[in-house]
Amino acid sequence: MQELLGDKRGTPPRWVEAGVEVLFYAGAVLAALLAGGLVMLAAGVSPLAAYRLIWDGAAGSANAWKETLVKATPLLFAGLAYTFAYRCGLFNIGAEGQIYMGALLGTITALYVPGLPLYVHLPLCLLGGILGGALWAGIAGALKVGRGASEIINTIMLNYAAIYLVSYMVTGPLKQAGANLPQTARLPETAVLGKLFDSRLHYGFVIAIALAVLLYVVLQHTVWGYEIRSAGYNAKAARVMGMPVKRNLLLVMMLSGAAAGIGGFVEISGVQSRLFQNFSPGFGYDGIAVALVGGAHPIGNIGSALLFGGLRSGANAMQRLTGTSTSLVYVIQAVIIILVVCNRYWFGGLRAKLVDVLSQRLSGGAVKPASIVLPLKEREGQS
Repeated sequence: MQELLGDKRGTPPRWVEAGVEVLFYAGAVLAALLAGGLVMLAAGVSPLAAYRLIWDGAAGSANAWKETLVKATPLLFAGLAYTFAYRCGLFNIGAEGQIYMGALLGTITALYVPGLPLYVHLPLCLLGGILGGALWAGIAGALKVGRGASEIINTIMLNYAAIYLVSYMVTGPLKQAGANLPQTARLPETAVLGKLFDSRLHYGFVIAIALAVLLYVVLQHTVWGYEIRSAGYNAKAARVMGMPVKRNLLLVMMLSGAAAGIGGFVEISGVQSRLFQNFSPGFGYDGIAVALVGGAHPIGNIGSALLFGGLRSGANAMQRLTGTSTSLVYVIQAVIIILVVCNRYWFGGLRAKLVDVLSQRLSGGAVKPASIVLPLKEREGQS
């Protein structure tokens, strides 16, 4: 309770810091929407009409909400993959390749392990997706731990290897017999995720939310999570304290890949029903944006994924009704990212002053300057 209310000798109330943080993030989103409106005006499109269509397409009805959740699901998996690695001081840029490998191994399990009931086959396929992503990320993790090689460079190169490997498989060994397109046969019903509310929304969204909560609990409420965050904050200090830093780096990298891998198979099982060439429009790369806007926090990723999923769902509706290109949404997304980065690295002093003023007015006394508190929290990934 004292942490929530603060005191005259201690730090500012936690809810004040959180409120200021939310205020700055909301300001970044509003500024991005304003910038997008200026682009629309330059293109001869009414910003109010376009944003109304985006809102209607993203959240204007129950069906719009469901479509937003469908588009947010793979983004959430990818964002969680990046977030988990980042909290240990790793930069997993390879979620795209891990998504492809998870989809590949999960699809192989679905097509070539037949004759099983749904309650056995589907979990086995999901496990295949987890293993595909974990093993692919484990290559970069092993090179990082064993040889000190940059995980950024290795994961980027592994992205291309995974994409081309899947392209080869769906045009060769896994190609559907008699089909002209580079794709596999349809997944059996026992390997397909069930639908929710008679719509395209599937249970993969539930899995993604559960994974976000699980990662939050692991990071914030377990000894291993403390070790992970310690390694991300200062690996040398963590090593001096006797923590198994190298082992944790490898495990975190593999679990990060597992999060992306299961997301890849969930997309195939829940939406596409078959694996095909270039099935991902860049979910892995967009996951970095989701993690950034979500403050590199598992729960924050949920809201961030919903924001980007809603923008994409609404953009599709806008394009259908007005012919305005969906590329406009990527302009808005880019501006949001730029402003969030500015908020994180340039506006820390302004946020700290605002927290100080609010805290002093609420408490009526002196409060430890937030300029001391906020940077420490930012180094921990704003936990």
